[in-house]
Amino acid sequence: MSAAEPAFALERVSKRYGATIALDNVQLAFATGSTTALIGSSGSGKSTVLRLFLGLAWPDSGTIRIDGRPLMPAGVQPLRRRVGYVIQDGGLFPHLTCLGNLALQPRHLGWDKDRITARAQELAELTALPKQVLDRYPAELSGGQRQRVALMRGLMLDPDALLLDEPLGALDPIVRHELQDELKRIFDRLGKTVVVVTHDLAEAAWFAERLVLMSQGKVVQDGSLADLRQRPASDFVRRFVAAQRRLPEAP
Repeated sequence: MSAAEPAFALERVSKRYGATIALDNVQLAFATGSTTALIGSSGSGKSTVLRLFLGLAWPDSGTIRIDGRPLMPAGVQPLRRRVGYVIQDGGLFPHLTCLGNLALQPRHLGWDKDRITARAQELAELTALPKQVLDRYPAELSGGQRQRVALMRGLMLDPDALLLDEPLGALDPIVRHELQDELKRIFDRLGKTVVVVTHDLAEAAWFAERLVLMSQGKVVQDGSLADLRQRPASDFVRRFVAAQRRLPEAP
């Protein structure tokens, strides 16, 4: 993706699902090579942003731009080869081994077996997944292992960007903490454009310096964790920050 233009941009984008407003005249851009966290409560519009960037949904009004160019239906398939997408439950096909899941797109593009295996093993090392796991089925894996494989699938074609929708939301706290560390290491090492959706403020701040807080289809504040804490743009921002529960002090 070109460094001259934002990797992804929404220009006055609105989107409805029936009577529900998912996005309301949103203006937002993500610089190439940056990592940004989209945060907010369920139904705030976070996931819709990612779906629009992938052509999985289309705006009712406004423009989606990729590298400065409007996204059109003819450009969706080439785009998806350049953008990795990771969802909460991994979305792995249960009837395929991990390697089989990883091979789907590369095989469609004409990669041979040796190239697919070599790339899978390279990504297993990157994500700290034991290589013997590649021959297992998703049901035989732990939740953390499934999410590692899902991340590997998103990276299989060495995309320019990664879009992650609550990638750790279904994991237990210990595994989630471990994968937060690993994901941040991977983001920093690869230097790709990353947009990660989460409702957890601490997780968002761990991944990214730029936090975009959404509510009811609108961007209510765009800035750092310090901005949200010390310079909240509204009472909603104050309440959202205050709602992040902390452990009680020891007696």
